[in-house]
Amino acid sequence: MMNLLEKEKLITTKAEELESATPQEIIKWAVETFPNITFACSFGAEDVVLVDMLQKISPSTDVFYLDTDFHFKETYETRDAMASKYGLEFVRVSPVITPEEQALRHGEELWKTDPNACCNIRKVEPLTRILSQYEAWITGIRRDQAPTRANAKKIEYDGKFGLVKFNPLASWTNEDVWNYIRENDVIYNPLHDRNYPSIGCEYCTRQVMPGEDPRAGRWAGSEKTECGLHK
Repeated sequence: MMNLLEKEKLITTKAEELESATPQEIIKWAVETFPNITFACSFGAEDVVLVDMLQKISPSTDVFYLDTDFHFKETYETRDAMASKYGLEFVRVSPVITPEEQALRHGEELWKTDPNACCNIRKVEPLTRILSQYEAWITGIRRDQAPTRANAKKIEYDGKFGLVKFNPLASWTNEDVWNYIRENDVIYNPLHDRNYPSIGCEYCTRQVMPGEDPRAGRWAGSEKTECGLHK
């Protein structure tokens, strides 16, 4: 196993070399170089694309999802449909406390009173726990999704969680994503057809109106723009 210095040197070199590579080429290099790798799936449009690619390249690679207990029923239905299609068992990662315990400890509707605390309990802590078992992870973030993601590299060292991070779709546009879905007949969350371009927990996601930013439906009415999973 490489030490941190060796990883950082390799990442810097390969990030430059693979900037113009296809997502499939990046995934192939990732799984061959870091066998102990996982993919974090939220069942959004980008992530169903990556599930399809990963199943064609390395079907044995672990794919997990953070079950916040607050997802839309359509998200769970998408999970089940994909599991059936690919014969894939998604690894379910849950918070250490139930929604009922959260309400008792922190009050009802914590997502309204302190959305950062809610995300930390239901997303960040579970993610930290699962990623501690791996040396690399794959995500579906794209640079044009939000200003906070504009500088994402296709390969980078994730200092927050202490492992290598791959963003194979970083340079893709929304149109690229949907072209792949249509051309490869990929299952996707039906909420996308109802003006939900970015889908999170049911309590913190609303429909996006014409002319709004695609992520305007996430944590609407607050200054929050990220759940804390990505720097």
